[in-house]
Formats: sequence, C-alpha cells, structure tokens
Amino acid sequence: MRKVFVVSSAAVLIFILAVSVFWTPILWTLLVVIPLISVGVSDMLQTQQTIKRNYPLVGRGRYIMEDLRPKIYQYFVESDINGRPFNRVNRSVVYQRAKRDLDTTPFGTQLDVYEVGYEWLNHSLNPLHLEDLDNHPRVSIGSGCAKPYSASLLNISAMSFGSLSANAVLALNGGARIGGFAHNTGEGGLSPYHLQPGGDLVWQIGTGYFGCRTLAGEFDEEMFKSNASHESVRMIEVKLSQGAKPGHGGILPAVKNTPEIAKIRGVEPHTKVLSPPAHSAFSTPRGLLEFVARLREASGGKPVGFKLCVGRPVDFIAICKAMIASGIAPDYITVDGGEGGTGAAPLEFSNAVGTPLKEGLVFVDDMLRGFGLRDKIKICASGKIVTGFDIVRTLALGADYCNSARGMMLALGCIQALECNSNSCPTGITTHNPQLTVGLVPKEKEQRVAHFHHETVESAVELLAAAGVKTPDAVNRSQILRRISYTDIRNFEELYPTVPTGALLTRDCPPNFQLMLDSASPDHFA
Repeated sequence: MRKVFVVSSAAVLIFILAVSVFWTPILWTLLVVIPLISVGVSDMLQTQQTIKRNYPLVGRGRYIMEDLRPKIYQYFVESDINGRPFNRVNRSVVYQRAKRDLDTTPFGTQLDVYEVGYEWLNHSLNPLHLEDLDNHPRVSIGSGCAKPYSASLLNISAMSFGSLSANAVLALNGGARIGGFAHNTGEGGLSPYHLQPGGDLVWQIGTGYFGCRTLAGEFDEEMFKSNASHESVRMIEVKLSQGAKPGHGGILPAVKNTPEIAKIRGVEPHTKVLSPPAHSAFSTPRGLLEFVARLREASGGKPVGFKLCVGRPVDFIAICKAMIASGIAPDYITVDGGEGGTGAAPLEFSNAVGTPLKEGLVFVDDMLRGFGLRDKIKICASGKIVTGFDIVRTLALGADYCNSARGMMLALGCIQALECNSNSCPTGITTHNPQLTVGLVPKEKEQRVAHFHHETVESAVELLAAAGVKTPDAVNRSQILRRISYTDIRNFEELYPTVPTGALLTRDCPPNFQLMLDSASPDHFA
C-alpha cells in the first residue's frame, strides 16, 4: 500500500504538471492534491500508528469510523430497548417529561414480558383515587436533630463541580429550588454555583475533605462549621464509597487545579491533589459513627448520614454492631449500586467491583431491621433511577427515598454521547470548554430539571395508587414480581426474604448470617 501510494502520488503530480502547461485551470487542483499528498507522506513517516503508516491517507478512515461508531450505533443501529447504559425508551421519557411533551406510549410495550428478568408491579382491583393521595410525599430525616429535613422521594445524586460545568450545576440547583427537592454537591466541595440559586443542598464530605480540609489534607472542623452554616446546606453526607468505583481514590492533576477550584476545595492552586481511597478522620466502625456525631454537632444539628456501595457484608455488620455498642446512629444511609455512573472510572472498577443496587439495598435494609435500627435510620438509594417504576421498585426493596444523577443529566439535555471523561461533552454538561458550556443556559434548563422531577414523582404516586398503596412507606417486597424462567415467577419477598426486626440480636438469627455476625467487630473493619 505504501508503494502504491508513492507511485500513484508521483504519477498524479507529473500528470497535473504536464497538463497544466496547456490548461491553466488544472493548477487549481494542486491546491487539493498537494495537501492530501503531504498528509499521506506524514502518515508514512510517523511511527505511532501502524494502520496509518501502512495505509497512508486511506488508513485515516479507520479512526474516523471509530470515532463515529457510537453515534452511528445510537441513532441507526440500536433498538429502543437495547441501548446502554440507558435505552432510548428511558432516555426519551426523561426528555419528554423535562420538556412536558407527550410522554405516553402507543400500541403496547416493546419489552418482552416473557424474558427472564422482566419485572412488574402487582396492581389492586380496588385502586385508590389520586386525589386521596399526596402527589408529592415527603420523607422526614433526622427527627431527633435540631434541624431535621423533609426530603422529596426523588433528588439529585452526588455530582461535583469540576466533573460538571458551572452552568450544569447552576441549572441543577435552580431546578431543585423550583421543585423543592435536594441537590447533593458531590465530594468536590461547596461551590458558588451550588449556593447561588438557593436550592436545598446535601453537602458531601469525601476522603479529600474538600471545603473542610487543612493544607495537609486532614479534616478541618472550623472550616467545616463555616461552610455547614450556609442556610441552603440542609444535610451532610460522609462518602465512604461510590458505585462506579468503590474503594478507589482519585487525583486532581495540577493543570486542572485552577485558582477557582483550589479556593472551593481548600487546597493550594496548581498542585496535584490526592483524594485517597480511605478516610483519615477515622478507621473503624466506631470511629465512623463518632465522626458522624461530631459533624452533627458542628453543623448545628443538621442531619448527617453516610454513603456507601456495599462490599464485604461483614464491614456493614460491623457498623451496625458499632451503632448498638455506641448508641450513635446516622440519620440516613445512602446505598449506591455498582451500576452507578461517574465522569471517569477505571474499566475494571466500573464493570466488576461493587454490589448492584437491588442486592445492596436489600442487605442494608435487612441488617438495620435485624439489629432493631431500621426505625431510627432512613435509607436513600441511587443507581439508574429515572422512571416512576424505578422509584416504586426501590421503595419496595427497602428505600425511603431515591437519588438520581444521570436522570437529572438527561433532563439537562445529555444525549449519552459517552464523552464525560474527555472534556468534549457536546451538551456542555461535563466539560469546562467555554465554547461548549455556552450552549447550556441555566435559566432554561433548570425548568426542565424541575419538570422531570415533578412528572416522575407524580408517575410513582400513580403507580402506588394503582397498587392500592396510600403512602410510599407502605409498599413492600411482595408487590414487585420478577420472571425467573418462562414458567416461574417470584415476588421480591420470595427472592429476598425480609429479616424480622431484632432477629440479629439473638442467637436465633438466620444461619447464613451467623458466621458474618461472629466475625464482625465494632472496633475494626474486616
């Protein structure tokens, strides 16, 4: 191919030069031919890419098609129900509800209801009237706190300024203010873009303690008090792990650590900043709870909880034992599923680490019940929640309320371009390129975020009414069914039997938990 390119290029040049002697317009073709030949020669001389070196000029088509492949697949190849991470049906319903367009479905479901894994809600032959239900129910968190919070069924999950653009954060928080729901800041600290619109905030404290850290990276209580005193900060969340990359820290490169980012995170600008995999303020289950109590007091009595993706079961049992031993309990626990997303995660962590949401949520709910703690602690769940059925199913498995990250991004206009990690997001959501972020207008998009939230919560309430369930806390595992095979159907209570209240406090607990109970200690993780 290389020889063919050289010979053909030389022949073309000789031919054009010869003909141009008699026909001047041919000279204009040189303006096209010479640059192409130059590119081909450059391909031959470079040593990094074999295809371009062996197939000058023509080989570039491979890289062009590779770049276009995800777009071609999304728009021309995938069906409405086989897209990943979110299929077109779910993406479309978010767009429609955000814009308040027609969101009904014609001609029946496209799902194969006889496919293994198909799930549905058991309805009642005596459904409730919608006017008899609260269309936007609230969940009280921190009833024993000086400043409890009343949360919506659906809220914005953790996404930091840095991973999101300033305009995206402004739009999300503006939507939270309009709709009366909470916006989790992510672990990147409290930015002006979180605070400016005035929406309710859950301030997340990660292992880097951004916004409340010393220059050495330790927790700074005085800085925490200052930031926690903001009126819009309604709750505090200690992040232990996240679904997309549990057990993995992170590094903020010096080139990305601008003076603005540094001020928000409480670090020196233009330096590399480590976000370690584990906390330095505590290292044991009992230490975690003491830290929770410390933050609750330092914040003036605001609810404090922690977020985790379930890993080794014995670790969470150790935390439950520490609650019993110390008498300290968080106000809420956020359970993140292993299917959760992030702007960038190592492939192995994203694909093969962390318990999926259903199993993780059931486990946390069962452990709290088994230790007699469930009535003291609310459970929030996050992991691919975008529809009313997603909410109801999650409530049935044990959650009190839900968070959504990617659903809210879709409401902002995300097109699932899968470029979150490249600073080239075409919708201006996960990039800081001003040529791209200018397209995202916060005042326009905040309305769409609020609309999506409003319509999705109402759809969840409609499903509760159809099931004859008056309040969200009354839905249970027996009301959601899953197809196990073509002829075998089980409800969630059969698949995930509920642990009776207090069962883990006696020696009569389920045998499959006994070994973990014996191994767990409130004074160390496994």
